[in-house]
Amino acid sequence: MADGNCLIANDWICGEYVRTRGQELTDATLQHIGITLASVAIGLLVAFPLALLARRWRAVAGPVLASTTILYTIPSLAMFSLLVPVFGLSAAVVVTGLVLYSLTILVRNILAGLASVPREAREAARGMGYGPVRLLFGVELPLALPAMMAGLRIATVSTVSLTTVGAIIGYGGLGNLVYEGMRSYFKAQVLTASVLCVVLAVVADLALLLVQRLLTPWARPKRRTTSRGPAARGAGRPEKAVA
Repeated sequence: MADGNCLIANDWICGEYVRTRGQELTDATLQHIGITLASVAIGLLVAFPLALLARRWRAVAGPVLASTTILYTIPSLAMFSLLVPVFGLSAAVVVTGLVLYSLTILVRNILAGLASVPREAREAARGMGYGPVRLLFGVELPLALPAMMAGLRIATVSTVSLTTVGAIIGYGGLGNLVYEGMRSYFKAQVLTASVLCVVLAVVADLALLLVQRLLTPWARPKRRTTSRGPAARGAGRPEKAVA
C-alpha cells in the first residue's frame, strides 16, 4: 500500500507518518537524550564518592551496596509515584528515579575496577612518592577504567530503556509516543518510537565503547607481527653444501 494511504490503513510501517510527524519525533528524541544524559551524569557523580567511601571503610561498604541494591528492586512505577510528592510532575522525578537505579550498577563496577588494580602498581607508585590523591587519579583510575566503562555502558543502555516509563507523568521522551500510540492503537507511532529507542541505546553503547578504546589503548588485543629479520628471511632456505 502506498505511503499516502498507510496512515488510513494504520500500518505498522508507514513512511508518511515519519514525514509528517518529523518534528514531533525530533522533540521526543531530544527529550529522551537529555533525560538520559542528565541521569547518567548525575548518577556517576553520586556513585563515585559512594564507591570511594565503601572502599575506604569496610563498615560503609555493606550498607552502601545493600541500599543501592534495594533501590534497584523497586518497580519503576512505584519509584516515580513516590517521587512525585517531592518534585511534582516534572522531569526531575524521572531523572531522580533513573539516578537511583543507576547507582547499583555504577558503584559495583567502580569498586570492581579499583579492586582489579595490581598491588604491585600501587606499591611502585607509593615508592615514587605518590600521595593518596595522585595515586587514585594517576594510577588506580586509569587501570580501573575498563571495568568502570563497562558499568557505565550498562547503566546508560538501561537508562535509555527506563526513560520510557517517564511517559506516565509526561516526561518519557520517546516513551510518550509509545504510550500515546498504545492508547490510540496507532501502530506506526508505537513501532517508530520503539525503533528509535533501540537505535539510541545501540548508538550510546557503541559511542561509549569507542571512548573506552580511545582511553585505554593498552587494553586492546595486540596483533601478532611476523618477524622479518635476517633469521626469519633465511628460514626455510636450503643451506649450501660445503665443498
